[in-house]
Amino acid sequence: MFSKSRINEPGPKTGADGDKPKTPEVPMPRPMGDTPPTAPRPKAPPSVLSSDLTIVGNLRTTGDVQVEGIVEGDIRAHLLTVGESATIKGEIVADDIVVNGRVVGRVRGLKVRLTSSARVEGDIVHKTIAIESGAHFEGSVQRQEDPLSNGAPPKLAPPAPPAPAAKPED
Repeated sequence: MFSKSRINEPGPKTGADGDKPKTPEVPMPRPMGDTPPTAPRPKAPPSVLSSDLTIVGNLRTTGDVQVEGIVEGDIRAHLLTVGESATIKGEIVADDIVVNGRVVGRVRGLKVRLTSSARVEGDIVHKTIAIESGAHFEGSVQRQEDPLSNGAPPKLAPPAPPAPAAKPED
């Protein structure tokens, strides 16, 4: 079962310079699946509406929007930047809103910032707000914990209909 020694047995040959024999390289096992793991997607750049563009209609995205032109309609986005040359006539709703230009309509956002060049005519519903010196604002400001909700007060359940009157038995 056991042998005394392996000194005299033939084995792998060593090189001329006395190096130890090389072991063959074994390829590393591949992870399951044929495709390599994908990296998380990088954040998409903002959609830019240039200063020579006029849009009549509503815009809705989960991404970021930078408006430099004119929009006649409502805008809903993640981050909305209103450029200095921009005019928006409609409601804007976003997590973050930076107004450098003109907005005529209601503004609803978690973070709303009116820069010194902002011109806003409409109500602002916000969680946090910053208004720089020089900004022009006509309207009301209201703080809400969730300004992105539809803005209407929660509806109460309608009252239950009255129970039918019991019939007297004859």
